[in-house]
Amino acid sequence: MADSKPSNWLTRAQDWLWHPNLSRLPGPGRLGIRIARVAFAVIKDLAQGYTNLHAMSLVYTTLLSIVPFLALSFSVLKGFGVHNQLEPLLQNLLMAPLGERSQEITSNVLNFVDNIRVGVLGAVGLGILVYTVISLVQKVERAFNQVWRVSQIRPLAQRFSNYLSVILIGPLLAFSTLGATAALVSSDTVGSLLSVAPLGWVFGLLSRLAPYAVIIILFTFLYFFIPNTRVKIRHAFIGGAVAGFMWQSLGYLFTLFVTSSTQYTAIYSGFAVGILLLVWIYLSWLVLLTGATVAYYSQNFRFIRQRQNVLPSAETDEAVGLTLMYRIAWRFDRQKAGIRAITLSTELNADATVIDRLINKLLQSQLIVRSEDHLLTPARPLDQITLAELLHVIRAADSALAMPPYTATLQARVKRALETALDNETLEDWVRQSDEPVTD
Repeated sequence: MADSKPSNWLTRAQDWLWHPNLSRLPGPGRLGIRIARVAFAVIKDLAQGYTNLHAMSLVYTTLLSIVPFLALSFSVLKGFGVHNQLEPLLQNLLMAPLGERSQEITSNVLNFVDNIRVGVLGAVGLGILVYTVISLVQKVERAFNQVWRVSQIRPLAQRFSNYLSVILIGPLLAFSTLGATAALVSSDTVGSLLSVAPLGWVFGLLSRLAPYAVIIILFTFLYFFIPNTRVKIRHAFIGGAVAGFMWQSLGYLFTLFVTSSTQYTAIYSGFAVGILLLVWIYLSWLVLLTGATVAYYSQNFRFIRQRQNVLPSAETDEAVGLTLMYRIAWRFDRQKAGIRAITLSTELNADATVIDRLINKLLQSQLIVRSEDHLLTPARPLDQITLAELLHVIRAADSALAMPPYTATLQARVKRALETALDNETLEDWVRQSDEPVTD
């Protein structure tokens, strides 16, 4: 009996988590299942290890890029006379969890930054400096796109303008906002208002919550801006709120660990500071990517399934390719807007690389076209696309292979059999004859 109780409890939990009809549940029940499913999907992604790999990769890129990044930002801020605020912001916002070691690391980083003279680097040196910084932002975008199942990156010109705006204009806006807030708080009018007990208590509470608010707003901006897809601000805020609270709480726990543990200093001696910095950067990126995963599953909640992985096979590729074309043609036949690759990927529970490879086949064969806002539509009228042609495109090899005669002969027989069986049936016939409903 003791062995059956945990099993029964697990069965009831699974039945509740994968309730077939959420509309019949009360509001709190639906919200609870929604939160539980998002948590399930996020934990499953973390267990698969892809998020950890991206976080570890970003640690290496961060170490290479942090000094050039701060050097460019320092040059811009120096022109506006606010560069002196860089040290306290860097120490309080990024290095605070390292405890007493934060002052040492911050001073070393800023010494490196001060040694970089952008004006005397020359064209080649400046180009290498900018490339190092852009590589960091580009790798962050790729990690976010991986989370959002987006395989297509932005055009080069758009990436260049967006990256420069983040690198150069972003720090200026951040410091301007902080400076305006500080000037407002230090004014006589605000000071007299804060002398009133209730307002002073509220201001004290807001001051304690301000670090959480700043991080949440920053993360929300990153989740909304960086992925190369349309992210709804509500879901970006949900991911930002989760990541912001995780980041602040983790920073507090990490500080306690650093201040209470002396063994690492005794073991690693002078290397302890570097190791702690590596661990903190890794945890920061892991939290940031986890928040992005929360935002993704929050926006695509209805596509969360108990089993997420679909193993590749020839039959699976054929089924996914046909489903892709059917979904695109179905919307086109009913005069609806095109559909994005990310929507197809989440609906079919298929890996983004599989979706991208099949879409590229359809694009190269001129069966579909992609608009500037990434909407997929048929390239020709549906009655001019035969099912035999569609199948040949999906089944075609990605690269030319030299096959022996006996294999080529059998493949030719299969091709003729398909053409005979389909009897010139078109995509329009298939879409209009099928009564299968399509979820929008």
